[in-house]
Amino acid sequence: MRGVGRAFLAATLLVIAGFINIIYGIGALDGAHIFVNDTRYILTDLNTMGWVMIILGIIQIAGGLSLFVGNTYGRIIGIIGGSLGAIAALLSIGGNDPWWSLALFFLCIYIVHGIFIYGEE
Repeated sequence: MRGVGRAFLAATLLVIAGFINIIYGIGALDGAHIFVNDTRYILTDLNTMGWVMIILGIIQIAGGLSLFVGNTYGRIIGIIGGSLGAIAALLSIGGNDPWWSLALFFLCIYIVHGIFIYGEE
């Protein structure tokens, strides 16, 4: 099959991005001081942002783990999770670390591209 290696790498990166989003979500729920200097919130408050990041991370991990097996469900959820991760990264560019947000955006774009090219020749 075409793109098996890239799909495997995309699944690995999707699981890593999911864990990073869950860690950010827990940090936002806990009221950690990593979000203190940036007082502008896209969502209503830090608590809402934390739950959205945790749910996004769970979607990304589920898509990545299902993509390891090779299910069509994994491709669909992986594309949705990668796209939502890219949108979330673009929405957080104005924060303290804009380069980190841009790096996550391009990582999510690479994940979606790797999932798209996987398939029959």
